[in-house]
Amino acid sequence: MKTYTLEALTDKHIGKKGSPNRDAFEYELSMELLGQAIKDARKERHLTQEQLGELVGVKKAQISKLENSLTDARFETIIKVFKALNAKINFNVELLNQKMDIA
Repeated sequence: MKTYTLEALTDKHIGKKGSPNRDAFEYELSMELLGQAIKDARKERHLTQEQLGELVGVKKAQISKLENSLTDARFETIIKVFKALNAKINFNVELLNQKMDIA
């Protein structure tokens, strides 16, 4: 039986890194993980979506959309959510080895 790496399968079925399909896939995956992190933290704090919404200053529906990755939330809103959950926030930025043309 031949085995394949996850990377090889992803390249084959979704697209190589840097392709539009792969970028969209990775973005969706990131949003899904972010939504799950919000939901897990909210439940760990024993808060309802409505209670978290009140702490952040948004409606329950907005929290639901964040948790279920149904919306492109503003960065500011995501920061407010994690602050309301008293969660430490870390963001990593990785610069890729790509040539940038400046007009």
